[in-house]
Amino acid sequence: MRILMFSWEYPPRVIGGLARHVSELSAALHRIGVEVDVITINENEDTPEKELNGGVRVWRVRPYHLVPRDFISGILQYNIAMLEKALELFLAGADYDLIHAHDWLVAYAARAVKHALRKPLVATIHATEYGRNRGLHTDEQRYISDVEWWLTYEAWKVICCSSYMYHELQRVFHLPEDKIVIIPNGVELQQFKRIANVAAVRERYAAHDEKIVFFVGRLVQEKGLHILLQAVPRILAAVPKTKFVIAGKGPALETLRGQARELGIEQHLYFTGYIDDATRNALYRSAAVAVFPSLYEPFGIVALEAMAAKVPVVVSDTGGLSDIVDHGITGLKCYPDNADSLAEQIIKLLQDTTYAEQLSENALQKVKNNYAWQEIAKQTQSIYRQVLKQWRHSDWALQYVKHREQYYHREVH
Repeated sequence: MRILMFSWEYPPRVIGGLARHVSELSAALHRIGVEVDVITINENEDTPEKELNGGVRVWRVRPYHLVPRDFISGILQYNIAMLEKALELFLAGADYDLIHAHDWLVAYAARAVKHALRKPLVATIHATEYGRNRGLHTDEQRYISDVEWWLTYEAWKVICCSSYMYHELQRVFHLPEDKIVIIPNGVELQQFKRIANVAAVRERYAAHDEKIVFFVGRLVQEKGLHILLQAVPRILAAVPKTKFVIAGKGPALETLRGQARELGIEQHLYFTGYIDDATRNALYRSAAVAVFPSLYEPFGIVALEAMAAKVPVVVSDTGGLSDIVDHGITGLKCYPDNADSLAEQIIKLLQDTTYAEQLSENALQKVKNNYAWQEIAKQTQSIYRQVLKQWRHSDWALQYVKHREQYYHREVH
């Protein structure tokens, strides 16, 4: 079985959790015998345009030397570049059983390949424009939502990562129940078994007698960091020697800095900017608590990473985070958009290290049992097989055979 994946991001191009999902899933699929080619974006001259990564063939396309008129036209340019790469692979003799598209940003290229090859398309929807913005308020948001719906319409099966997203897809796009499949995100446990330079990294961000409260993710409104900052004064009143390390980049950075100045808590915060995986893992290991106060979170892969690194977690009781964390068993939940509730849960873990350790032990066991990539790859492979079985009994399979026969007939003559 050979799969062609389209993804807007893939390491080292990392914007959110999508890059890590595609990278880890494709590598895990390779380990169980599925051949995977990934076509993705390349914006860095130092990144190879072709790479073999964990057995996965990665093809990166560069943007055109044209300044796009707007965000949407830039997306379309990238999709045409992806389509050009796919055409190049087909002409070189590559043949694929199935196409797998990750989110609306690659919908155009994936749909074109589906119809050109008459092969089935599977789509993973990682989030929706409606959910991210709590509704559709602009023409651009409505357009993106329409493309998301179009991708789900074109897909044979739609994969989502949580029961929350399952219901959101039904509500927003009116998808039939039998078209949606829940397969959670996963985490690579091996990377958290041996973490180097923990002490050195810790010294960079906090004093030796400070407890670290750690956040990592995109600095955008939906991640709820402004709620965490509102909670900081109350946390400091209970546990004065606490440092809040906030890793990541995003458009909300300056707003958050301004909020910190207004609250008088600047000296207790450290905005790290982008950090590499090794630094992130060392900060997980150094943290007393990892906190993810999201307002909207389809899954929450960072919470899984924290649990795999054996860090006690506090999360908002929303979205996929609600599925991952069992309150009082594998972590603590707070009410979404509620700084007092968030502060209360963080203080519990900072003040009761025995309780925190018990939760983190339980969390690690849950990750091992439910979120290992190998198991998730097997579930994905099962969906591929199910789709291909249905495709073989469809008119499309007959059209594909006729198309290939006509093509080879022309080649011979």
